[in-house]
Amino acid sequence: MVKRSLQASLTGIQESKRAFARKGWTQENLAFEVNLKTRQPIWRFFSGRPVERHIFLEICSILELNWREIAADPPDEFLDRIEVPRVPTLDIDALVQQVRSQCREKIQDQCGILQLLDIGHPVAIDDIYIDVNILEEIPSQQWLDISNLQNINREEFDRFGLGEIEQKQIPGMQAIETYSKLRVLGKPGVGKTTFLQHLAIQCNRGIFAANLVPVFIVLRNFVEESRISGEFSLLSYIRSYFLTSRILDPSTIETLLQAGRVLVLLDGMDEVLNQESNAVLREIRRFSDKYHKNIFVATCRTAAQKLTIRGFTDVEVAPFTQEQITTFARKWFAVFSKTGNQAGQVQSGKFIQKLDLPENWQFRQLVITPLFLHLACWVFHGQEKFPTKRTDFYKQGLDLLLGKWDEARGVERDDVYRGFLLPQKLKLLSQIAAATFEEGQYFFEQRVIEEYIGDYIRNLPDLPMEPEELQLESEAVLKAIEAQHGLLTERARGIFSFSYLAFQEYFTARKIVASHNLQALEQALGGLVSHITDPHWREIFLLTSAMLRSADGLMQLMKQHIDALLAQDPYLQEFLTWASQKSSNTPSQPKVATGRAFYLALARTPHIASHFALACTLDQGMFLDVVLDDLLLECAIDRSQDFAYAHACGDALGNILGIVLDAGLHKSLQQLREELPNPNQNQEKFQAWWQIHSSAWVEQLKTTIVNYRHIDHHWQFSKQQQQTLQSYYDANQLLLDCLNSNCEVTASIRHEIEATLLLPTKELEEREWQ
Repeated sequence: MVKRSLQASLTGIQESKRAFARKGWTQENLAFEVNLKTRQPIWRFFSGRPVERHIFLEICSILELNWREIAADPPDEFLDRIEVPRVPTLDIDALVQQVRSQCREKIQDQCGILQLLDIGHPVAIDDIYIDVNILEEIPSQQWLDISNLQNINREEFDRFGLGEIEQKQIPGMQAIETYSKLRVLGKPGVGKTTFLQHLAIQCNRGIFAANLVPVFIVLRNFVEESRISGEFSLLSYIRSYFLTSRILDPSTIETLLQAGRVLVLLDGMDEVLNQESNAVLREIRRFSDKYHKNIFVATCRTAAQKLTIRGFTDVEVAPFTQEQITTFARKWFAVFSKTGNQAGQVQSGKFIQKLDLPENWQFRQLVITPLFLHLACWVFHGQEKFPTKRTDFYKQGLDLLLGKWDEARGVERDDVYRGFLLPQKLKLLSQIAAATFEEGQYFFEQRVIEEYIGDYIRNLPDLPMEPEELQLESEAVLKAIEAQHGLLTERARGIFSFSYLAFQEYFTARKIVASHNLQALEQALGGLVSHITDPHWREIFLLTSAMLRSADGLMQLMKQHIDALLAQDPYLQEFLTWASQKSSNTPSQPKVATGRAFYLALARTPHIASHFALACTLDQGMFLDVVLDDLLLECAIDRSQDFAYAHACGDALGNILGIVLDAGLHKSLQQLREELPNPNQNQEKFQAWWQIHSSAWVEQLKTTIVNYRHIDHHWQFSKQQQQTLQSYYDANQLLLDCLNSNCEVTASIRHEIEATLLLPTKELEEREWQ
């Protein structure tokens, strides 16, 4: 009968202790590696006492010792039974091709299709897959001081952390060829699993790693089956994997592994529950050490990267480039267009074109991952436009990250939220977002965000905690939010932010809108309106107005606050009065408020067309007058020594004559233009005339403008008044943008606001008495 235990000889004990010392471990470390709950068997091993034979063999394997040289006289019968199978003398290349042909159907079935969210049928991976790029340097592992991040503006936020690293991207396939043991990190929805499936398919077809056999293992499935079988062994699991392909000889897979002919793909390290993650890591370490000649690729969410695997190189999936976004859209619409591939190409072209429009820049910040790009394509597919209410798109994206993404793939996460329901998670994230945004923080230290989480947990009923316990719980919740949802992310060591600034702004607006009663809502809106001149808060106003059931109150508060900005400055009030009178004297204006906006801009910044946005927002037809008065004012500047200017002025008058409708103005301008000699016929004569007559000619032009266009007031503002006027102008633009954001505003309120835009205080008060 075979002995059930083995013990080390005196020579074996000495050799084992030397190997153990080289590792630099404690006996507890070694017990952990052997998957033991106690170190007692380790102590017995080094004491020369009998231990169970499988433990004895495992200890020798981890210490890289030949067990036969360590054991004290193992029975011959046992020697025969545990002899490692010798690799048979055969053509290993032929064996690889044989096994691949037998496994081809299984790999294709397992990895050849994708089940996209909200799509009721599978999609072939070849039809939708986009080659990914890899960052060899992981942004979250860099060391930065929080003070280095305070000046990052909104446009730079979503690309933060890439910087020079962005220039070091390499194709995903190249990373596999560079590192034989690779762990691919990435946030939720960046395409980690799809990348592994693509590797398996390409290997299966002989396009990539043609001399290897692919094995695709979903680690949560491995854990589940190991729990049932009671055998936590990757080798046994892979044997079962091959059995389903009718490869019945168990030595076949070990032959391939010993020869280094297997591409081992391990998907979802972060999807294993905490209580089993250590066992999984130990098994991966042991298996990859024993069969180190093979290629190993594992995937894991970036937030769970601390689950390290000895010998593996960590890289991270890079965000999509513009070229990748375009290619993905073309493939997506080609697959899902109901009227054929050509119609799909047309629709994808419209998608990219509209995505590049200035008003859709918020969507561009989100669609750098396959998850959100798929969602954007799906939303666009139905209406051929992006939703006017971005809040609807954000809500769908958050539903994905907060649960639907894991649920759709059958992933079970650890319950570290103490049973938090979805509304509680939303409330917690809203409080964190509002608190940090109020402080002007895009980035915050780990201890700060844990304090915000602790404040929320402390106020939950029936959850009394000691300070130390509360701190540990807060840290666990932060890590869970990062790992499970990717909504908070570690941008550098110990420095966090929301993964997208759009989500921080959305949650901040949600905190305002979710006020529990009318009084609290009015107080929250009042606090919001106090930021109306701060461009940092612009998106919060737009999102809040779109989310409110009725935005009447917010619009009225904004209007009152804007009118008060200039109320205490008599000179600025005089300026508003002038603009109001000027617009009233121009009967061609379809909207009087449009005229006020136009003349305010014209008096402040002549010949700068980009500053007429407010007038054009009110009425696009206003742009004709914008061009006309802009050119007239430009021509009326006296530059008697500037002959190039004089030449250009004649050309400008020619252009103006083409758009002037007033007969008197047209005749006067025509006469002025005819007085100018033709510079193309005699340059010297033209210069001589200009030196003598330019001042009188320009003065006559100014008089004509005053008579016909009523632009006869030259305003001189102090630097402070210029800043105040700019804030006033921008705040009115924001108010109009909110009104035009598809928010719920009654027709009477909308009409009243538009009719009283940019009026001086006196006229506003007169309207109230009418």
